[in-house]
Amino acid sequence: MRAVHFGAGNIGRGFIGPILSDSGYNVCFVGRNKSKIAQLQKRGQYPIILANKNRDSFIVDNVTAINLNDTEDVTKAIAEAEIVTTAVGLSALNDIAGTIAQGIERRLINNMDLNPLHIIACENGIGSSQKLKKSVYRHMKQSFKALADRNVAFPNAMVDRIVPVQKNSDSLEILVEPFSEWVIPRSGMIGNYNEIKGVHYVDSLAPYLERKLYTVNTGHCSAAYFGYLEGYTSIQEAMSDSTIRARVRGVLKETGALLVHLYGFEPLEHARYIEKMMERFTNPNFNDKITRVARSPLRKLSPNDRLVKPTMLAYELGFETSHLVSAIASALYFDYEKDPEALQLQADIRNLGLSDVIALQLKIPTKHPLHGRIISEYNIMCMKYPHLSGKTVSKEQ
Repeated sequence: MRAVHFGAGNIGRGFIGPILSDSGYNVCFVGRNKSKIAQLQKRGQYPIILANKNRDSFIVDNVTAINLNDTEDVTKAIAEAEIVTTAVGLSALNDIAGTIAQGIERRLINNMDLNPLHIIACENGIGSSQKLKKSVYRHMKQSFKALADRNVAFPNAMVDRIVPVQKNSDSLEILVEPFSEWVIPRSGMIGNYNEIKGVHYVDSLAPYLERKLYTVNTGHCSAAYFGYLEGYTSIQEAMSDSTIRARVRGVLKETGALLVHLYGFEPLEHARYIEKMMERFTNPNFNDKITRVARSPLRKLSPNDRLVKPTMLAYELGFETSHLVSAIASALYFDYEKDPEALQLQADIRNLGLSDVIALQLKIPTKHPLHGRIISEYNIMCMKYPHLSGKTVSKEQ
């Protein structure tokens, strides 16, 4: 069996690649990093280190790689594959859509008798595979689209594994947390397919996707934004602070109440899930930089993402939102100088005013009660942290 994976970075090598390889696939990574591609081609394997007490390790084999610019080779690999996966980031899906479209067309022309092709975007976001499908179809000739609909599926998925930024003496070695979860809805699959070992196939993806988004992603970035204001440099340092730990748990209790209401999770079971996620954030065998987890604040503060959406939903349903409001206000202060989105966010607050940023970018209307509460919390933080002096704003700004 053959798999093509776009993205030879940390998530690709540290999560998707090992699962596919362990399931019997020959995995072909597609990426831009010439050095990593050359090493994967030469060695055909690489080491994984688990971030646990014993630093357990294993080898991922049956792998190779192709440079993304070698379009002929990439499209040929897609034409011959059973599965195509991605871990390139939501914003980069458009960059690979044209190549995937060419691979599908080549497959449909030359390999009509092959089993259906499943293309899965393993990205942090809701509906990632369907977003990729739309981009791919924009590049595909009209005559192929109906045939592709019968022979190519784009099932959405939920993926979860923390892989921090790292530098190792072996450029292919990757340190990952022991925990991982990959969920795919059966309704998105077509024809006869081989189940991937380690993947959880479910009837409905939404409960698992939103449980992960509003627990793991919301909690993780909340810890980062709370920790950044306190001057911590890693998530582990921040979570060793009992006050921050309590605030993060408060955030997750608020999203937990929402999730239990929306999807009927058993309350005690979800409480255990929250504690498991808290353990992941405090893993002492990691040094996960706050600036990595907090990066791209404009995306994280967008109306359908991990902070604003659960806050708005919880408010509408009458649930408590005070910790979520605090997390949003903290995110609005993120000003890391090497993060383009952080710099843009701060420029927008200076030029437009905080109220307009909340209304226009977070899509929380001026008259909505949460709008004023976010501004009030923002001002409280300004008074609490001396280094934020001068950033207070009025509700009318």
